[in-house]
Amino acid sequence: MFELTSSIRENAPSMGQVMLDIVDLKKVYPTPKGDYVVLEDLQLQIKKEEFVTIIGHSGCGKTTLLSMIAGLNKISGGAIVLNGQPIIGPGPDRGVIFQSPSLLPWMTALENVMLAVNQVYPKATKTQKLDVAKYYLAKVGLSNDINKKARELSQGMQQRVGIARAFSLKPKVLLLDEPFGMLDSLTRGELQDVLLEVWNKEKITAIMITHDVDEAIFLADRVIMMTSGPKAQIGKIEEIKFERPRDRKSIIEHDDFYHYRKSLIDFLEH
Repeated sequence: MFELTSSIRENAPSMGQVMLDIVDLKKVYPTPKGDYVVLEDLQLQIKKEEFVTIIGHSGCGKTTLLSMIAGLNKISGGAIVLNGQPIIGPGPDRGVIFQSPSLLPWMTALENVMLAVNQVYPKATKTQKLDVAKYYLAKVGLSNDINKKARELSQGMQQRVGIARAFSLKPKVLLLDEPFGMLDSLTRGELQDVLLEVWNKEKITAIMITHDVDEAIFLADRVIMMTSGPKAQIGKIEEIKFERPRDRKSIIEHDDFYHYRKSLIDFLEH
């Protein structure tokens, strides 16, 4: 595949260094009855090439946190530092995958991914850009569907395009907000495997919100558990010690899987 040296790859931290540092983070929404404090004094460090999942009850501020990391939601206090630089707005150094992939329905799968590639590699030739887009579409299993319009694709296939588009940005951090939440269980499992397969090759720092405990364990190096709001914080962090690459059957049959599962469920129930 075509490779470019770009500003995105400059100043990359070495293995084990902190990629994302969240310090004293606070988010306040004004309401007619006074300020509503969603997050307060939230502290979290995420290392380069780490995959973390975030769980917590609805309304605890998970999506608010992710949107602030994406630069789509202003912080009320504290700081979010990405690779040594405070986040002050959105940028291509963060790829976002939402529950709905937000594709342009009249464009093909290839054209939707090319929108991202054009952002990252403005000086590349058209052929080089096409090579990048086709590479990531192939990685998510869509080699034979690149010329289909987004509206012609199933929900699962659209999300595959969303995954390809996000990885094609070569972001420093990949942000995933319940990307498989609207899919049936079979498609969900397939796309978890697709995501891990691409991530294992790219090793991009990833932060994913999920309500699915099993999904949180299967994908993550650490599971971040948030307390209920208002004034939500990090309540507990569970380190998942399964080796990578991971095999779903082996993990589900492993005794530690049920230890991790109990730990997460106990937290959510108390």
